[in-house]
Amino acid sequence: MTRSKLLRMDNVGIVVESLDDAIAFFTELGLTFEGRGMVEGEWAGRITGLGDQRVEIAMMVTPDGHSRLELSRFLAPAVVADHRDAPVNALGYLRAMFAVSDLDETLARLGKHGATLVGEVVQYENAYRLCYVRGPEGILVGLAEPLGGDR
Repeated sequence: MTRSKLLRMDNVGIVVESLDDAIAFFTELGLTFEGRGMVEGEWAGRITGLGDQRVEIAMMVTPDGHSRLELSRFLAPAVVADHRDAPVNALGYLRAMFAVSDLDETLARLGKHGATLVGEVVQYENAYRLCYVRGPEGILVGLAEPLGGDR
């Protein structure tokens, strides 16, 4: 019997209150807006375990075209928990990390969308300059600028 194999990571999902703000932020970061639509009905709730649901989603694509970020705004059922202000050592989903070519320039652009630095920009050996930022609604995002030949 042939063993099933993982093909790729398809997407990471983030629940937000404002799709417009999240789309603008991740577009500024460098993702491409792919589309927006409604996912609703009992069939969708069978996947999530939420029953009859109504969710507006937007898909963002990474520059290499291999991965996506799914932004979701739940209309029904109502959102039941809020983890946006959880510190980086909280259990569960932490953050998505993105590689950028110029960390300082990226921080300046994202700052225009309300992004704030969590700690400080640090250099890890001769490999990366790294930081975390909080974007719209407190979404935690990691940024890494490769140093040397990995740019």
